[in-house]
Amino acid sequence: MFAVAQFASAFFNNASSPFFALGSAIIDLTPPWLKDFAIATFGTNDKLALFISIGAAAAVLAAMIGLIAKRSFALACTAIIGLAVLLSSAVAARASTSLLDIIPTVLGAIAGIGLLQWLTRLAVAAAPRQDEGANATGPSRRKFLVGAALSLAAAAVSTGVSTSLSASRNMAAAARKALRLPAARTKAEPLPEGVQVEVADMPRFVTPNQDFYRIDTALSVPQIDPNQWSLRVHGMVEKEFTVNFDELLGEELVETYLTLTCVSNPVGGDLVGNAKWLGYPLRKLLERAVPQAGADMVLSTSHDGFSASTPLQALTDDRMALLAIGMNGEPLPFEHGFPVRMVVPGLYGYVSATKWVVDLEVTRFQDKAAYWTTRGWSERGPIKMSSRIDTPRPFAQVPAGEVVLGGTAWAQTRGISRVQVQIDDGPWADAQLATEASLDTWRQWRFVWKDAAPGTHSATVRAYDAQGKLQTSEKANPVPNGASGWQRLQFTVQ
Repeated sequence: MFAVAQFASAFFNNASSPFFALGSAIIDLTPPWLKDFAIATFGTNDKLALFISIGAAAAVLAAMIGLIAKRSFALACTAIIGLAVLLSSAVAARASTSLLDIIPTVLGAIAGIGLLQWLTRLAVAAAPRQDEGANATGPSRRKFLVGAALSLAAAAVSTGVSTSLSASRNMAAAARKALRLPAARTKAEPLPEGVQVEVADMPRFVTPNQDFYRIDTALSVPQIDPNQWSLRVHGMVEKEFTVNFDELLGEELVETYLTLTCVSNPVGGDLVGNAKWLGYPLRKLLERAVPQAGADMVLSTSHDGFSASTPLQALTDDRMALLAIGMNGEPLPFEHGFPVRMVVPGLYGYVSATKWVVDLEVTRFQDKAAYWTTRGWSERGPIKMSSRIDTPRPFAQVPAGEVVLGGTAWAQTRGISRVQVQIDDGPWADAQLATEASLDTWRQWRFVWKDAAPGTHSATVRAYDAQGKLQTSEKANPVPNGASGWQRLQFTVQ
C-alpha cells in the first residue's frame, strides 16, 4: 500500500505522499519536551529516526493485517480502508495539498487490498492438508513464498522509481540550477584577518552549506519553482501587496554575514551556523506596506504551513533582517529554504527564520499565535548569550604538556568582548579572542593551558558581551526559550 501510494505521489504534489504526511502529522502532534528529546538524542538525524520508526511500525501493521486476513478477509480489508482514511486525512491537512492529492493514498489502498487477496489465496493453497502433515512442502507453498518475495521487491523498486520520477519531474531543481544571482547593491564587508582561529578541529568561521544545521518541521523538503513563487504581505497595513521572485531579484539586494541558532541547541551544542546571506531588507519591504498603529508582530508562514511570530520591531529597526535568496554565494539550498526564506539577527530560528516563506501578516501577539508558540514555546525568542568549547571534544585524550583549547561564543546584536576558561576548579583566565567580524556573527577564541599534567581534567567556558555583561551560569533546558548555563567538559591528559 505504502509503496504504490509513494509511486503514485510522484505524479502529484510533493506533499501527497502518505508516508510524509503521516510523519508531518506526528511532528505536529509532538509535545515540546518530546521534540527537544528527539533533537538532543538524534540531532539533525531526527527526521531519519522518525522515518525508520514509521517504517518499522508500517511493517508491524502489515504483518498484523496479514494475520487478521487469515481469520477474516473482510476485517482485514476494513483495516486497510480505515488506514487509508487516516492517511488521506493527514495528506489533506497539509497546507500545500488539495483534495486531489489523496488519490495516491486511494490507489495504494486499492492495490493493498488486491495484493492481500492474492497473497491470501496463495497462503490458503500453501496450507498443508490434514493428510499431508505439518511439514509438508510443495509447489503451492513455494508459490506463496515467491509471491511474498516479489511483493517486497516490487515495493522496493516502486519506491526507488518514484524517487527518480520525482527528481526528473522537478522543475524547481532545474530552475535553481539555471539561476544566476544578481550582484548585491550593498556587499558584505570583507572578513577581517584573524576571524578564524587556527586550532585543530575548529569549525570554519563561515559554515559550508552542506554542513549547516537543519532543524525544521518539513519531512518532505518543499520543491518550489521560483517562477511560481510569490509572497503576500497583508494584515494590519495600509497597503497590501504581493511580490514575485523576479520582482525580488530586481530590488536593491544586500549581503551580510549572520549567525543562526536553533532554540533546541543545548549548552555546548552544534545547532548553530554562520553564513553569508544575500537578500532584501525586510525593513524596506514593510516600509512599503506601512504597518498600522498597534501592530507588534509579523506572522510569517511557509509553503508547508509552518508559521513563526517575529516582533515587528526586529524587522523594522536597523538590524539586517533579510528576505534571503542566497547563501554563501549560491542560491539557497532546498533544505535551507529555496527560493526564499527569512533570516533575522538576535532571534532564535523558530520565531524568525521561516524557510520557503510565502506569507507575511502584520498583526498583534494578542491576536495570533505561531506554530511552536501553540506548543508551549515562548512567543518572542531572543537569543541568549552562549559560549562553547569546540576542541578538545568531551572525553578526548590529549598529550601532556601544552594543551590548546578552542571554541566559539555569540551574543547577537551585542557582540562578544571577553571569553574566560577555567581548568578544573582553578582561577578563571582570559582566552585569546579572534578578530570580530560583526555584532551579528559568532566570535572564535583560543586558550593555551601550559604544563598540563597527566590525568582527568575539566574545562569550563563563559563569555561577556560588549557591555560587559556576564553570560548566566543558571542552567536551563531549551524549552521554552532556549538553553543557558556554562559548558563544562572532561578530557584526559596522557
